[in-house]
Amino acid sequence: MPDPPSLQAAVMEPGPEDACIRDMDNFVQALTGFRSKGVQPELIGSIIAHYASKWLPDLSHSQNKSSETSATSSWMKKRFFIQTLVDFLPQEQATIPCNFLLKLLKAANMVGVEPAYRTQIEKRVALELDQATIKELMIPSFSHTCATLLDVDLVHRLARIFVELDESAKSGSALAKVAKLVDSYLAEAATDAKLTLTQFINLASVLPDHARSSHDGLYRAIDTYLKAHPGVAKQERRTLCNIIDSQKLSQEASFHAAQNERLPVRSVIQVLFSEQTKMSRQLEWSGSFSGTRSPMPVAVEPAARCHSKRVAMSPQQVEMKRLKEEVAKLQTQCNLLQEQVEKIMNEKKKGIFKWKKFSLIPSMKTMSEKAGDGGHRKGEVVLGRETPMVDVRTNLIRGRTPPRWRKSLS
Repeated sequence: MPDPPSLQAAVMEPGPEDACIRDMDNFVQALTGFRSKGVQPELIGSIIAHYASKWLPDLSHSQNKSSETSATSSWMKKRFFIQTLVDFLPQEQATIPCNFLLKLLKAANMVGVEPAYRTQIEKRVALELDQATIKELMIPSFSHTCATLLDVDLVHRLARIFVELDESAKSGSALAKVAKLVDSYLAEAATDAKLTLTQFINLASVLPDHARSSHDGLYRAIDTYLKAHPGVAKQERRTLCNIIDSQKLSQEASFHAAQNERLPVRSVIQVLFSEQTKMSRQLEWSGSFSGTRSPMPVAVEPAARCHSKRVAMSPQQVEMKRLKEEVAKLQTQCNLLQEQVEKIMNEKKKGIFKWKKFSLIPSMKTMSEKAGDGGHRKGEVVLGRETPMVDVRTNLIRGRTPPRWRKSLS
């Protein structure tokens, strides 16, 4: 087993690629000796990360021009290098930075390591997924079977493994960070025209409902997807928008959604109702707050009392007035949308033709009142079928009694 100085020399002064592969045996023996001596896992993890950082940048490029080995041999050496590092990763959590693990995972997918090694790296990354950044998570897809530019299925697996961890292994704040990370990733991946609706929904729904305190990021991702995929069917748009909880949208996001033509009408109405409900609660809360904090009535002069109340309640009155105006605007928009929906539903029930336009002339009572003659008193109702307007007008102009009325007048 080499002593620590030889290990330090191997870490600080890496040679060519072949030298690295040859020194892997010495490096592995050194790590095995440190483990047997009870060296802390954090120190071993930092040594591995520092050693691999000298070689991982070269793993993303092809072989050197001066190298005479084939491309297949070079990739096999890189694969051996990564799999050897994975075997010696400390099993303890938080011993290796997440950014290094993501870098190692990207290189492993590039050179095509064995599935067992890739799964092991993914599990280690998932344990510290809340420490990842959106830039580090943008791993391209190296599989020929995947049509998307980014490896969306990989991120879905990482998020699913993180969610399935024990409650003791993840905190509420860590879950919230992962939710924001997933929403940001969805907004970036949504611009890909090859991203399917199923992939988007699966990744967005992998997190539990309590993971997101706000759905603004999720709404932004859905809006981006609808903008980049204008051919999405109406039913698919409804399915996609059902993921959003309108109660968790901010006021700014709600106003944007209310004017968003890409959203279904039902989703827009739901957002408007949710915003109106929230504003009504704010008004009720503001009124109850002002009522509980109001002082006891004191016998003072009317002018002084009105002046003090106006000065003290001026900020609250301004806020309540603003909220009432916003509620009124939302109510107006909601009424207009409801009228449009009812109009569409009525037209569907009645069919293509609007029969009101083809209605017959009013009753005989109206005709007798307009004609003024014919032997009927004003206001008298004559039973029988209504006569078309054309026949009545023709007969009245000629001064003759219509044939169908002669018997009733005799």
